[in-house]
Amino acid sequence: MLVNPTRGFHWSDAETRALLNIWGEHDVQTALDGNFRNSHVYRDVAGRLGDMGYDRTPDQCRVRVKSLKRQYFQAKKASKKNSQCHKIFKFYEEMERILSSRSSATLDSQDIDSVAVEGDETMDGTEEDGESIDQPQDSDMEGTGECSNVEYPVKIEYPSYPIPVTVGSSSSIPAKQSSLQPNSMPSSSASRAKRFKKRFTNLSLEKLMEKFLEQSLEAEENFYRLEEQRLQAEDLRRETEHTRELHMLQMLGQMFAGLSRPVATQSPATQPTRNSHTGAPVPPTRLYFGNHSSQASEAEYANSSQQAAPVIERSFSLGRAAHRSMDSVLPLIKNTIPPLTSKKHKGQDGRIGVIGGCQEYTGAPYFAAISALKVGADLSHVFCTKDAATVIKSYSPELIVHPVLDSPNAVEEIEKWLPRLHSLVVGPGLGREDVILKTAKEVIEKSKSKGIPVIIDADGLWLVAKEPSIIQFYQRGILTPNFMEFSRLYEAMHREPLDSTDLKGSAQQLSIAMGNVTLVLKGEEDIITDGNRVITCSHQGSGRRCGGQGDLLSGALGVFAHWAFSSFPDATKGMNPTLVAAFAATSLTRQCNRQAFDKHGRATTTSDMIQEICTAFRKLFES
Repeated sequence: MLVNPTRGFHWSDAETRALLNIWGEHDVQTALDGNFRNSHVYRDVAGRLGDMGYDRTPDQCRVRVKSLKRQYFQAKKASKKNSQCHKIFKFYEEMERILSSRSSATLDSQDIDSVAVEGDETMDGTEEDGESIDQPQDSDMEGTGECSNVEYPVKIEYPSYPIPVTVGSSSSIPAKQSSLQPNSMPSSSASRAKRFKKRFTNLSLEKLMEKFLEQSLEAEENFYRLEEQRLQAEDLRRETEHTRELHMLQMLGQMFAGLSRPVATQSPATQPTRNSHTGAPVPPTRLYFGNHSSQASEAEYANSSQQAAPVIERSFSLGRAAHRSMDSVLPLIKNTIPPLTSKKHKGQDGRIGVIGGCQEYTGAPYFAAISALKVGADLSHVFCTKDAATVIKSYSPELIVHPVLDSPNAVEEIEKWLPRLHSLVVGPGLGREDVILKTAKEVIEKSKSKGIPVIIDADGLWLVAKEPSIIQFYQRGILTPNFMEFSRLYEAMHREPLDSTDLKGSAQQLSIAMGNVTLVLKGEEDIITDGNRVITCSHQGSGRRCGGQGDLLSGALGVFAHWAFSSFPDATKGMNPTLVAAFAATSLTRQCNRQAFDKHGRATTTSDMIQEICTAFRKLFES
């Protein structure tokens, strides 16, 4: 048996047959025959297995093929005696079909006998240096296969426990067994041979071979089972360490918050101020520290003020003290992120639609759609005008582009795709033509009737400011305005100018007026509210404000919204899923901005930020 690091994963029968179907193809066998550097062949085999839903490395495929060949030749040799090859080796027919088609120059009888006896496969040049069992002294010589991973031979010995046998006449032992003479062997080998003869004196050769194959298969199954248990224990250990680290960070956050309390209470921000319009005194903003219950703090603050004030919670910002640790929200985000597994099919982790893209604006829908893919969606659709379709397609082949937004039956064309979409992003590059806005309005209405989360940004907010009823009272709707768009929405709903001195309160009032639609006010700190709760994300970003960052946010928010609503019921611990999704998207966008700015400085663009999504996502949600 060879010590191989890739033999820690169990192969099911269906997976093994899929491997044999691919490995047995004529072009694969032709590539293996006489090719001493064939790692690219097994990389192709592993890739094709991946397309079928089986996650295997090239080395795992190579080792599995060698194991199947060894068992085949052992079974074939044993079948000459008792013709029970199908009971000994379940994949005998598949291997017989594949290896029988090999040319005699590649597979001769001498090789078959040597492999059947020694357990070494040398038929297709897949072995590596030092894989010979009976000749370990040749490990320094160049083998017939690739030498990327050197394996060390371990001598095969019979098990230490005796194999149960049926007592019978010694005449059942073939005559050729008695012809074996131990005189040519060393003294130690001779003694082992004598012990073997004494222990299995009444066991025929074919029965011995059958028992040995059964026990080797059982040992292999046990090895795989123990390896799976070891991997599960390792995952549990890592989870425990991660929980301990989070607890330590939370304690540090509380410590720093306690140190900053005297300074915060003397801050001018806590002194009563007067409203610039009415002259009435405005209660100071309440700051929350430590691990006090948020409900108790809200009740205390409500009693201390005559006017109900918004519940403000501030997120943890890396590198500075904070009022509430980000650790309280991060576990909720992680609960909603689906695990990556080979058992899923394409589209299960998210199919996102983007409504937007016209002749003038082709970059915005591209940024939103490609960001959704980079965050983790499986498919991303762009419904744009005919003039913009070719341009957007030229940006990336990953996107599915539908040039139907300006067609006479645009609503019907888009409605056909709505049952396949998990969330909809409306607005990036939409434009303000009346025909296009009317189409967008009808698509939003169709999406609401199907319960699809709708994220509205950019020109979609222009449409909402004109007709707020489009999204009003829809609990799965999320608006992502900047300051100017927010001012327009506020004045449209309240018929009065915006009070910019209290953005948190104004955002909460607007959300309530919109029927508790979730609002993400982008700015120096992102304010997120659903009317009942206000949280802020002040995760460190940069001073660079290039165009397209909002499109990245809306595309990422479409994915996080789908994950939040499709996760198990207790994943968000009672918090509104739209708040969890919005906090995840704003944190990710700020982290991408920071990483891109560290590399490019003033030259940072949204394309640079999109390249940082992978590392930013891993740092925030998977580290």
